[in-house]
Amino acid sequence: MPETSKPTLIVNARLVNEGREFEGDLRIENGRIAQIGTGLSAREGDHVVDAAGRRLLPGMIDDQVHFREPGMEYKADMATESAAAVAGGLTSFMDMPNTNPPTLDSAALEDKYKRATGRARANFGFYMGASNDNIEAIRALDPLRAPGIKVFMGASTGNMLVDNPETLDAIFRDAPTPIITHCEDTPMIDAELAKYKAKYGDDIPAEFHADIRSRQACKKSTLLALELARRNGSRLHVLHISTADELELFERGPLIRADGSRKQITAETCIHFLRFDRADYATLGHLIKCNPSIKEASDREALIAAIGDDVIDVLATDHAPHTLEEKMRPYTGAPSGLPLVQYALLAALELVHEGRLTNAQVVQKVSHAPAQLFDVAQRGYLREGYMADLVLIDDAPLTVRREDVLSKCGWSPFEGRTFHSRIGATWVNGVLAWDGSQLVGGPNGQRLEFARV
Repeated sequence: MPETSKPTLIVNARLVNEGREFEGDLRIENGRIAQIGTGLSAREGDHVVDAAGRRLLPGMIDDQVHFREPGMEYKADMATESAAAVAGGLTSFMDMPNTNPPTLDSAALEDKYKRATGRARANFGFYMGASNDNIEAIRALDPLRAPGIKVFMGASTGNMLVDNPETLDAIFRDAPTPIITHCEDTPMIDAELAKYKAKYGDDIPAEFHADIRSRQACKKSTLLALELARRNGSRLHVLHISTADELELFERGPLIRADGSRKQITAETCIHFLRFDRADYATLGHLIKCNPSIKEASDREALIAAIGDDVIDVLATDHAPHTLEEKMRPYTGAPSGLPLVQYALLAALELVHEGRLTNAQVVQKVSHAPAQLFDVAQRGYLREGYMADLVLIDDAPLTVRREDVLSKCGWSPFEGRTFHSRIGATWVNGVLAWDGSQLVGGPNGQRLEFARV
């Protein structure tokens, strides 16, 4: 059963919220933020936390994870990956439908919610997937039951590559929720892969992944998604932008405009595209093999700038763990994806230490924007009455060690890197879930609710 929130008073914090940083105190009662102010007094029974000037942020809402359940629990599951998430200050996640079986109807969707209930330490939402033959299930979806509908317009597992033009048009026309897309052009990828296999066989050097999963394949597919969204008036969110080339396709400016309207088409990038580039294949090899691929240093720099310029709206993880044994296989047998939830927020805050972003910009991209984009009810902000999903940041160095990784796969691409910050504490629904050194209590995640009419 979920744990009961204890009255907690966090004092002397530096709160980061809605474009501001300010000194203050925050009171938690009944799982919610009861009061924000200065000079708040402790009441009988309060647990008092002295933040001593440390940053207090709303917890990260990750709009893109692959927790592998059902069907691939040997490398990840709801319990292990949500534990890694709260250790990283990530308090809510939205999980992808390419599981086994895939999440292509309401029954499969509800099965995942049941699996997470009582086992997930972070709050949870699950996408409905699209295929070439489940348009009726998509039309019948209650928009309050899922954050969105995921369309793989690039290669995927099972029956989830949607490449039928009539089906795509129907999905974009009739989807009752935001559409999220993985955009890569499969025929272009297959043609490049064939060229490299002819030269190297199955053992293609890892660095050529950036050429096989090319920028041209990304841009071609993204252009198609944008054309479909504009023709049908769809709300479209394009995931894991990896190239500078695609940035010119998206609107610059805040997700919520001054007149209160919201961008129709939005863009996300992921933390690995901001921390790695082609040069890192030499040392990390298939550990950083992912789809879309990590590309050039110039792409990395352009993506960081695009976050600051509000071209990129959301920063996520695309957490996709595989075992080390799988990752050590030759190129054609080594799966794509890497575990990221435990260190993603710290990696994002490195951009603050480097002077590239502000604390407020990071919070906008990892907390406020996902809540805005997916209509997440009463989360993603430090606001009175909202759920107390919070993370306290310690500005003390942390070196990533394999033995500290909580994801079931047991490794991190950040091993050996030292961050300037560490997670001092994480609260989920007002309950302490991570105390700065270990998990606390039991699973306390709740099903995400969506404030949609």
